[in-house]
Amino acid sequence: MGRSTTWIVALAALTLAVPAAAQAPLINTYGGPVGFGSNMLPVNDDGSSDPIDLTAAFPGGLNFFGGPYTQVWVNNNGNITFSGPVFNYTPTPFPVADRPMIAPYWGDVDTRGGGTPSNNGVFYHLEPGRMVATWHNVGYYNRNDDRKMDFQLILTNSLDCRAGDFDVEFRYNRCEWTTGDASGGSGGLGGTPAQAGFDAGNSMDFVEIPGSRTMAILDVCTTSNVGIPGVWRFSVRGGEVSCPGTGETCDTGMMGACGVGVTQCVGRDVVCAPVGRMGAERCNGIDDDCDGSTDEGGDLCGTAGDVCVRGSCVPPCFEGGCGEGESCNSEGICVESACVDVTCPDGQRCRGGSCVGACDGIVCPHGQQCVAGRCTDLCDVLTCADGEVCVDGACVAECPCRACDAGETCLADGSCIDSSCDIVTCDPGFYCEAGECRDACAGAVCPEGQRCQAGDCVDGPAPTPDAGVPPPMMTDAGVTPGVDGGGGSMGEIDSGMDRGRPRAGDVGCSCRATGRAPVPALAWLLAPLALVAWRRRRGR
Repeated sequence: MGRSTTWIVALAALTLAVPAAAQAPLINTYGGPVGFGSNMLPVNDDGSSDPIDLTAAFPGGLNFFGGPYTQVWVNNNGNITFSGPVFNYTPTPFPVADRPMIAPYWGDVDTRGGGTPSNNGVFYHLEPGRMVATWHNVGYYNRNDDRKMDFQLILTNSLDCRAGDFDVEFRYNRCEWTTGDASGGSGGLGGTPAQAGFDAGNSMDFVEIPGSRTMAILDVCTTSNVGIPGVWRFSVRGGEVSCPGTGETCDTGMMGACGVGVTQCVGRDVVCAPVGRMGAERCNGIDDDCDGSTDEGGDLCGTAGDVCVRGSCVPPCFEGGCGEGESCNSEGICVESACVDVTCPDGQRCRGGSCVGACDGIVCPHGQQCVAGRCTDLCDVLTCADGEVCVDGACVAECPCRACDAGETCLADGSCIDSSCDIVTCDPGFYCEAGECRDACAGAVCPEGQRCQAGDCVDGPAPTPDAGVPPPMMTDAGVTPGVDGGGGSMGEIDSGMDRGRPRAGDVGCSCRATGRAPVPALAWLLAPLALVAWRRRRGR
């Protein structure tokens, strides 16, 4: 077959950076000569397997932008296809027609360099609920073996999931070449580099890993969309693929606090969904009202005589000087001595001689996260795709496709709940944990100038404790004695008909459990407007 060169431009997207030396070990527990299965493609260039019957692993086939597909081809050049073999060695820019493809690394693989099976081996393995294809230490055209690629594709499906739904994992252990000699490359680099991602085969729908068809594709070994070096995971629900690079901080293009966003998947695109909210201006170094000015206004500090400087309310210098540990600066203001010569960027303030983020020291109420110095529930502002629920401000697959933690129950809406909370209903401002309703404000440290009330940080000073009113107590049955539902009861045992959800006429919320769930790692702390104090919350 003839060979030609194709030049393309990669789509922009976001990834979670990880250490440069990081990489993912391939899973080699599937038997065969080197642990990747007993099925191996003959040593070749641009070849393919015979059609592989998928029904042994997925009895109903796989729904991938159509189907269900009951057979697949493993192609030597780093991909699998559902409509027939593909021999193309130079990656064609997605999207294309009539070629549904999943490509962990579509490049010009040539396994004729020798060393099989420890080198230059392409394997595949099927078992109930799983298919694995591995390209193990493979070289590039023409018979070049000086640089290697070592990567793996894993398709999995829980028998409890919707028919045809499946999950995809790319694992990258060794990333050394991008291009074959016939794709414009020299020494495995340059020319038209490899491409990774998904193509629906309909000339319209596709998802591409950042760096595809550029030299940056080698970064797949050291980056991730789930925070694990060299690991990329995707869900295919209802035939559609989730986008990579979601759940990361981004800039919406708006001013001040309104400029904080999180990447979300909309169709095949990654968009920046705003999560920062406009609010009244406070002395915190942030443009709270999103008008382009920071800490403006003369009444931001409640203490008489104090002025707002660099995000802090400080007193002016008087004849007696400043207090201990403070110095009078050139503006006639008392500031921390360690901060006199420190200038912090927007969204930060000086504490002890160092610049700290707007969310440092803030512990939001249960179920909320700190964004640009304010506590908010990201699951109230994000929209998840079909087949996903919001957990901790990130969209994850619904259960039972995503296994619940031990001691949790999968609800009909696809969320997991502590089994002991399944029949408990809590009033506003409370949440269920270990079968009991707990105050969402317990342990919360709201932003300066706010106090926690009914599970939210609201403007106003912290309330003075009333020593004459004892805190509510829980009985063994989970009922607050002597307090009726309209007076702020912490909870009650449900009849079992409501399964932990509000009943008609109730304003209480369904209980949500604490604990950990497999969610994408968010790099909030890398940005000046950091998101901290994560707490668990589940919802649509």
